[in-house]
Amino acid sequence: MNRYTTVAKEASAEQVIDRSRFIAHIARAFSKEEADAFIAGIRTQYKDATHNVPAFIVGEKSELKWTSDDGEPQGTSGPPMLQMLEREGLTNIVCVVTRYFGGIKLGTGGLVRAYTSSAKLALEAAGIHTVKDVTRLVVSIPYTLLGKLQNLEKSEPFSINDILYTDNVTLSLSMDLELEDRIKALLMEISSGNAIIESIDHIVE
Repeated sequence: MNRYTTVAKEASAEQVIDRSRFIAHIARAFSKEEADAFIAGIRTQYKDATHNVPAFIVGEKSELKWTSDDGEPQGTSGPPMLQMLEREGLTNIVCVVTRYFGGIKLGTGGLVRAYTSSAKLALEAAGIHTVKDVTRLVVSIPYTLLGKLQNLEKSEPFSINDILYTDNVTLSLSMDLELEDRIKALLMEISSGNAIIESIDHIVE
């Protein structure tokens, strides 16, 4: 079952617009405290910048949202960044866009586009990851079934993570939590009941 969507990794991106330099940093944050610490770190790193504009969304159901224009005209920087993250369906995420003013005013629309596009560039660099409830099965099968199971992996909703070769073949399989019963039944069917499920773990990844 899908829990929420966030970034795959921490990332940054940079662009120059009318001589102003915009540097965007994005990362996962699972609490207000984590988001605040990330924002504080960026502000320390770029303490000589004109603005460090933050936005974050925290909670599996996006319960907590916060942003600031950090001295830019009201509504021209932080709120558009936050709205972009919301439109992407993201949570447990923090973003800071740093600006070094280049001497040319961008105007209200220009600021909105600059901050939003900078945050979007960082998001594209980070990638998107859907966090799910996952079942991990460790199963032992006869060698004669290994090829069949590997072929089934191409068409069935499970993936083979690890293979251990001993008297039998022991495999670690991953699947969405709600598909657990289907895959267990499939294993029993192809093995005529000879597959041995050694362990079952339910994890979030």
